[in-house]
Amino acid sequence: MQLYSRSTDAEITVWWEKVGEAPEAYGVIVNGEEICRVEKTHATVRNLQPDTLYRIRIEPLRLETEVRTGRRKQLLDVTAAPYWAAGDGETMDTAALQAAINDCGAEDAVYLPQGVYLTGALRLHSDMELYLADGAVLKGSEKAEDYLPRIASRFEGIERECYSSLLNLGELNHRETYNCRNVLIRGQGTIEGGGQRLAEDMMDRERKRLKEYIETLGDKIGDYENENTIPGRARGRLINISNCQNIWISGLLLKNAPSWNVHMVYSDQVVTNGCRIYSRGVWNGDGWDPDSSTNCTVFDTVFETGDDGIAIKSGKNPEGNRIGRPTEHIKIFDCRYESGGGIAIGSEMSGGISDVCIWDCDMGNTRCGIIVKGTEKRGGYIRDIHARDSRVSGIRFQSVTYNDDGEAAPCPPVYENCSFTGMYLTDTRSIPSDYEEAAPAIELRGFGHKGHGLKDIVFRDIVIGNYGAEGVKKIAMECCEGISLCNICTEMG
Repeated sequence: MQLYSRSTDAEITVWWEKVGEAPEAYGVIVNGEEICRVEKTHATVRNLQPDTLYRIRIEPLRLETEVRTGRRKQLLDVTAAPYWAAGDGETMDTAALQAAINDCGAEDAVYLPQGVYLTGALRLHSDMELYLADGAVLKGSEKAEDYLPRIASRFEGIERECYSSLLNLGELNHRETYNCRNVLIRGQGTIEGGGQRLAEDMMDRERKRLKEYIETLGDKIGDYENENTIPGRARGRLINISNCQNIWISGLLLKNAPSWNVHMVYSDQVVTNGCRIYSRGVWNGDGWDPDSSTNCTVFDTVFETGDDGIAIKSGKNPEGNRIGRPTEHIKIFDCRYESGGGIAIGSEMSGGISDVCIWDCDMGNTRCGIIVKGTEKRGGYIRDIHARDSRVSGIRFQSVTYNDDGEAAPCPPVYENCSFTGMYLTDTRSIPSDYEEAAPAIELRGFGHKGHGLKDIVFRDIVIGNYGAEGVKKIAMECCEGISLCNICTEMG
């Protein structure tokens, strides 16, 4: 077990994993003095001195670490000289904001005081901080032309050119290592994208550009989810993190991307905490998507999304198999989901997904709860998914047929070695549909090929609520081997 940390000049945030029999509370001890007790597996220590070394210990776990707070930074106020951003919600402030970002060094922080800063795409760089004060709104334009030029990106598992995102960190290159490091985006303000209006503008432009190609597909257009799927893949995100390392997003309202809100690709050590991620009414509006990335953590965050709160990905066949960069070591804890699909693992998972740990989350009011999914074409694997002590609408492993365009991998995926402990399964649906209402609480469907059924899936101490319509099975299994169901009970019959 390890104690992780991030720090500013006056605060230290620490977190740790929940394993074994958890205590009623954890003691947070700073320089030998207990300053608080917390029930969750994270804590923030405030009102500290800058550039000072602190020793932090968590009891009864006996976890200990030393953390030095940062130096106090010089604030680059974007409304002051030489930038003069208007912050009136009407003037385009892109040039002023980008100038401040360009000037920001490791000892500086770009500072947005209260106001609404209308902008197009912005490009961040290594060793910088972006700070939004309470009442500050970084507001993305609703016009696609403000997100040019297009950049190398990845969407639904395939590398392609997309519109720039509102905030762009790093440059995509699966052959290279990290080219952007040590970026902090924080505060009490809001980062708001152009939402569905921007999405529609981007899709309309892309639909015209690809008109001849779409017409050549003929009946194969049925392999795609809907008429927006192909043009929709060019949309930007709210925060695009490509080939980055050590990125921290904290304390903000992240709202209304034209597609996904936070998307990290080929990146490492991306931490998000204390945020609210909102995208109701945005088609395909995921919240937080690690994609062929490692050591990414989200906690103490509320999701109210138009699609999956979290979607874990690693590429799509056959490109994803060839690139072969897995998503590994993902931690999700103390999060609440007020709408959307919950946590989706796949369906773009051709590079492999492993070591995903989930605890102390509430997904009881989502469409799917936790869903592991892929098509037979994907290849790759999903393994070592471990969830505990959470409230979810359901737990599902599925071999799906939608979004099934592209060439097939040499063999189907493998789902294996997963566990679910101390889970409460509700019957709540935030966005009901005929399919979802008929779905069982636990659905286990592997692939009908030798060696590709579900393997070694363990359920322990599970309570199933008054689930679904009358006559619907509580548990459904197909193409499974090595399934363990221990102490499963059903409320109200």
